[in-house]
Amino acid sequence: MKVAPPPRTLAPKTAPTVSVIEIRDPTAVGEGIEVIRQDAIQLTSKPLRARRVAVRLGSCVLVFQSTNRPMRTRSVLRDGLAAFVTFGPRAAATVNGMPVGPGRILAGAAGIDAEFVVAAGYESVSFLVPPDEIRAHLAGRRRDDPCFIPQGVELLQAGPAAVSRLHQWGRRLADTAARRPEVFEVPQTKSAAQAELLEMLLEVLGPAAAVPFKSSHLTRRAHHRVVRIAEDYALAHIGERLHVTGLCEAAAVSERTLQYAFKEVMGMTPVAFLTRLRLHRVRQALRAATPRSATVTAQAMRWGFWHFGDFSRAYKRCFGELPSVTLRR
Repeated sequence: MKVAPPPRTLAPKTAPTVSVIEIRDPTAVGEGIEVIRQDAIQLTSKPLRARRVAVRLGSCVLVFQSTNRPMRTRSVLRDGLAAFVTFGPRAAATVNGMPVGPGRILAGAAGIDAEFVVAAGYESVSFLVPPDEIRAHLAGRRRDDPCFIPQGVELLQAGPAAVSRLHQWGRRLADTAARRPEVFEVPQTKSAAQAELLEMLLEVLGPAAAVPFKSSHLTRRAHHRVVRIAEDYALAHIGERLHVTGLCEAAAVSERTLQYAFKEVMGMTPVAFLTRLRLHRVRQALRAATPRSATVTAQAMRWGFWHFGDFSRAYKRCFGELPSVTLRR
């Protein structure tokens, strides 16, 4: 009797050392990056040109990101890493309602939902490092000035010149990796770059301290909280005809406060933002489907669009093509 050979198992795919992704579709922002879970909403209807360069250096990862359009992005870092983010000279943004920009560092722990609302011309460099590795370096150097290990999402201040040097170093590494990715496949190069990354990061973080809160910061965070609750409420009521009344009740605020919070955070009314959010969800579903497994009508109805003429026009204004074209492609 013949014995059947054991089934072949495929070795898990490993991510390349360098990945460069040019993003033209906001619903594709979360694709091609395994260390961060991202969801994006483009806040204008003009053509998007965003870029992401990820460089994997042993246990550390450097990620450069830029966009030419205002965006809302919700990001969650995977377990085992801490994020330290620096910002380009033209970057203007808020993260969970906190204003960020050049000369400051955003520190984030794994598993925390960080909501970025960024203006056109935004760029950042994220240094993703295992917290245990930072602790081990500090212990080995017998340093009693503890480096900041984030527990949530925190905004840090350090010497502006040092923060700028760190950002420019990360930008240069990302540019070099994008032009010549083969260089970083050499083990010695990868090891040297990781060592330099840790040295520069430790130097900047050593004297860093939390940015003191001002009353204006507390107001921004309160507005962000209202918007987040309203957005989560809308996503939890898929397909229902939403009213501003329900959003006000969910966030426990007046209509005036709700309107003002959305204008301050997203630059648009609650109804306009939630319509754009649902359009992005329809597009994600159409991109993931095939013409045999889904229809435009079914996906539109699922996300609460019942007037299909209005839906098609709004979809084309937002993405530059009809939903039927997205499904076919």
